[in-house]
Amino acid sequence: MGYTLNFSAVWRNFDHLLEGLALSLVLAVASILAGCAVGLVTAFMLQSKNRAISGVARIYVTAIRNTPILVLILFTYFALPQLGLRLGKIESFILTLTVYAGAYLAEIFRSGLVSMPKGLREAGLAIGLTEFQTRTSIIIPIMIRNVLPSLGSTLISLFKDTSLAAAIAVPELTFYARKINNETFRVVETWVVASCLYVATCTVLAALLRVVERRLKIVR
Repeated sequence: MGYTLNFSAVWRNFDHLLEGLALSLVLAVASILAGCAVGLVTAFMLQSKNRAISGVARIYVTAIRNTPILVLILFTYFALPQLGLRLGKIESFILTLTVYAGAYLAEIFRSGLVSMPKGLREAGLAIGLTEFQTRTSIIIPIMIRNVLPSLGSTLISLFKDTSLAAAIAVPELTFYARKINNETFRVVETWVVASCLYVATCTVLAALLRVVERRLKIVR
């Protein structure tokens, strides 16, 4: 076909790709941390005996899990300002990814809560802890350890989802890759390098998460 590979244009702009990669990681980590808080609260709401509370949580989880994330991103950035809530590009994307992650993490945490031995709560109350103290000091730490593999998978998934931030011009990895592609017309080289950066980062994240899992694993 006559296409000759030439990576020189990509290497000249490699620092921009690394800047975008760094922002992608920040977006993913910020979203997973905030999403964990949302997911924990939602998980306890799902377990509530109050039908109104559990119903609200189920509606949130169902609505978010059944809406494409790109639609959520565009709605948050373009539609919310029409309703009086104007956010910057990065803040808007983090909010969207937090809400999105929270819905998925809620189900992960709920399954973790369901699998917890019922005697843990009674044991905490028996030694004088309040309901809140029992949850924060006993139930949540053990539950987090049990669901660490799922949390790790969610973090990696969120990192890959940051590529969608390019839709609202957030300068992450995919945004810079597309910019280099448009300016240099080196289509194959640009996306090969970008793909390799995504694969390498996900591989490193997975390895680090496995180390954390081994260190925090509960010996039965």
